[in-house]
Amino acid sequence: MITLNFRVSRFFKRTRYKVQKNESLSELLDLLASNIGCLTNPKKLADSFNSIVKGKLTRDTVQKYLSYFEDAFLIEKAVRFDIKGKNYINYPLKYYFSDLGLRNARLNFRQIEKTHLMENVVFNELLIRGFNVDVGVVPVRRMDDEGNRTRAQLEIDFVCNKGSKRFYIQSA
Repeated sequence: MITLNFRVSRFFKRTRYKVQKNESLSELLDLLASNIGCLTNPKKLADSFNSIVKGKLTRDTVQKYLSYFEDAFLIEKAVRFDIKGKNYINYPLKYYFSDLGLRNARLNFRQIEKTHLMENVVFNELLIRGFNVDVGVVPVRRMDDEGNRTRAQLEIDFVCNKGSKRFYIQSA
């Protein structure tokens, strides 16, 4: 674990990014590793980071760090796609690790949630097979127990596009 921390920090510090807060960068990567497959956005991550680590990261800094992780091929993001409206929703997103072995080593093999790991494996496999992968959302209206109409959003784990073909996949 120490070697992995050192290498990640050294990579981001000595290359093009010139990161000053190595500890914050490392803690953010741990936070992402703990929450794979969860809907999130930079503001939510900054708030979680600041409450858990008692640090101070802004939304813009978190967004920069996330782009650094993507450039280094540590994580991939999946954008939400509204199935009925047929448009993309910028936030919240889902982040997945490109290599689950690195993710598990990063967390010292502590958090092994089979459902999240399986979702990450399916996401990676779909990318390897050449699909463009998004996270689907379907807005629905329901009647609650009191007879009031409520809005809800149902999630489809993956909306996969390849050429003119589209597949909807639920990981369970």
